[in-house]
Amino acid sequence: MKFTLGWLKEHLDTTADAAAVADALTRIGLEVEDVSNPADVLRPFKIAKVLTAAPHPQADKLQVLSVDAGDGPLQVVCGAPNARAGLVGIFGAPGTWVPGPDMTLKVAAIRGVESNGMMCSFRELLLGEDHDGIVELPADAPVGTSYAEYAGLDDPLFDVSVTPNRQDCMGVRGIARDLAAFGLGTLKPLAEAYRWFRETGEGTAEWFTSIQPIEGHSPAPDVRTDDPEVCPAFYAQAVSGVTNHDTPLWMSRYLKLIGQKPISVLVDITNFVSVDLGRPLHVYDRAKLSGALVARKAKDGEQVLALNGKTYTLDSTMTVIADDAMVHDIGGIMGGEHSGVSETTTDVLIECAYFDPDHIALTGQRLALTSDARQRFERGVDPAFLDDGLAIATKLVLDHCGGTASAITRAGEPPVAQRTLAYDPARVLALGGFDVPADRQKAILERLGFGVSDDFTVTIPTWRRDIDGTADLVEEVVRIEGLDKVPSTPLPRAEGVAKPTASPEQRVERKARRAAAARGFAEAVTWSFLSEKEAAPFGGGHWTLANPISEDLKVMRPSLVPGLARAAQRNRDRGEKAIRLFELGRRYLNDAERPTLTVLIAGDAAARDWRTGKARLADAYDAKAEALAVLAAAGAPVNRLQLIGPGGETWHPGRSGQLGLGPKMILATFGELHPETLKALGVEGPMVAAEIYLDAIPAKRDAGRARPAYMPSALQAVRRDFAFLVPADLAADKLTRAIAGADKQAITEVSLFDVFTGAGVPEGQKSLAIEVMLQPADKSFDDAALKAIADRIVAAAAKQGANLRG
Repeated sequence: MKFTLGWLKEHLDTTADAAAVADALTRIGLEVEDVSNPADVLRPFKIAKVLTAAPHPQADKLQVLSVDAGDGPLQVVCGAPNARAGLVGIFGAPGTWVPGPDMTLKVAAIRGVESNGMMCSFRELLLGEDHDGIVELPADAPVGTSYAEYAGLDDPLFDVSVTPNRQDCMGVRGIARDLAAFGLGTLKPLAEAYRWFRETGEGTAEWFTSIQPIEGHSPAPDVRTDDPEVCPAFYAQAVSGVTNHDTPLWMSRYLKLIGQKPISVLVDITNFVSVDLGRPLHVYDRAKLSGALVARKAKDGEQVLALNGKTYTLDSTMTVIADDAMVHDIGGIMGGEHSGVSETTTDVLIECAYFDPDHIALTGQRLALTSDARQRFERGVDPAFLDDGLAIATKLVLDHCGGTASAITRAGEPPVAQRTLAYDPARVLALGGFDVPADRQKAILERLGFGVSDDFTVTIPTWRRDIDGTADLVEEVVRIEGLDKVPSTPLPRAEGVAKPTASPEQRVERKARRAAAARGFAEAVTWSFLSEKEAAPFGGGHWTLANPISEDLKVMRPSLVPGLARAAQRNRDRGEKAIRLFELGRRYLNDAERPTLTVLIAGDAAARDWRTGKARLADAYDAKAEALAVLAAAGAPVNRLQLIGPGGETWHPGRSGQLGLGPKMILATFGELHPETLKALGVEGPMVAAEIYLDAIPAKRDAGRARPAYMPSALQAVRRDFAFLVPADLAADKLTRAIAGADKQAITEVSLFDVFTGAGVPEGQKSLAIEVMLQPADKSFDDAALKAIADRIVAAAAKQGANLRG
């Protein structure tokens, strides 16, 4: 929701500046995403007059101008076709940044003629699409004055994030009402707020002092609702003999400042009322209608060409506005192009309807169609404001387009049944945590539009659909009194030793997170959504969003690697050489959500070595080491893990693998990312990563929180080295596991310390050097015992095709 400070003050009588308004909005629970001032960029541009214009001596399409911006004549080369002596426009001096082309002006020679600045078009200043020539201002525009000041652009712009429950704040007046209740000013009566239009000189001299429906004497428009469940009320008024032209300056200025492009006065009146009062309307060209205008269910397969230029296929769950010939409007969401007004329109029908919020939301989701009208209707507009909204729109049309209004047709009844709640002021202390005097609470609620009787029976205003119980009234009092006044009060704790509240799964996640952080990884939190292209290398997205924020966030992630890879690339782009990131989150697979911890290393694994002058790049072994460390910390039986096959198509062949307790129980995948994977993610390699599947780690028996007693053996361990010739394709892991099983009581550790191929090793084989640690139990080993164990080791190795090397 965007609005300017000046726009807000049309409804709020206050002297507060932008900073005070932003602070107040934040304190009452309306999140301010941004406050900016469009004039800041445009302030250096001045109003200037072209004194003379002569042809450029070296270019037929250029002119040499003498321009006065208040400080004397300057020579400017200009290619605009409308540049001429006497024209008053907008001038940018050397050193000024021009936002449209994103360039800074400087003194330059253009075809041999010096140019000192630039006469600007609206597009170059991002004030419109007009680029046919330079801006032409009225002849009496004050030369030398900042254009931002002259055009009234010095008006701070607020961008407020309105939560779905605050439908009343989808209009400037609703926000003004909240600020007035907070004490930042006084809410002007609606009629007084709208008196300012007559002061612009744009309309007639009279303006009604109380908002009442304008009843004409022409025949009332023929409208009805055949779908009272979704469209219970459909009001309309016709205006004949209108002239559609450019939008008045005051209205176009406000719309431009909030980012809307002015179209024509008839269209922009509806846009203005929608933003100003949160009341969407629609205007039809009556010459393009055939018969009565009806709100009804769509027929399966019906189509409508909407105002955004797209054709939508409808079904019977959706509500449309149609006549005898065709569908003209997706009810409550967007009008159709066929019946839209144009510069030739002379007779219009203004529609003001009420639509059920839930149905509007469902229709918008099914069609993947968003609009300003949908945003308001799906939150719930004020059902009691149909007459007032229609009256204001009609009066604006009469003032700015002329014509004669008809009588009003009111089809159906809006849901305006009075709602009341019995309220106890003591609930603020009980639920909010601090005391607010009852009379203060009554004043707050009344300023918000609630009716409060002496016994605190509260009447809920029609624009507050979100108020459902007394807790909601407490929330209103607390936020207006100030959320910053809510004290921080610890919850009471039962006496005695607190019992652990974390589940076994949560404890595993905490241990894994702590281990990754302790090993030097920085935790990242990335999007749970990916594009289909990014998900493809990881098996594709199994869950696709029906209504995604964008195509880049369309599917739920099947892996955490893409998000980490993009984060690493952003760090790499900023000069980082060694990047270590991890994330603990969920992968969304076909069968379930899977808790996963992923680590990723990009760039250097170790700093530059003084002996070589080079840094060591991370490789698959680094990823494997990190996976084993995290698994060990999480309680996985790492001594029993097997290296099972390559990592898959996502990973680089020969530089990846899987760790598991068998082919059907994979605990981690590690390795270097495949070049095609990097290409799909749009990142540079190499990158190595490891995915640890936390839900695959076998659950351990709960043996209590105490650590086992430390009981080292009193006898000295013995180490023995063995060298075996094995087939070149034999994984070392198979050999070490076989040796470890040769004597499970005596052998406590088996590790590979050398791999050799070359002289003395037959072709097709390799030499693996293995260190074995032997731990005696009740007595030291003698030579016979050591020989027996060695024989069992050699025999176990032989079953894997290994022979003791001579």
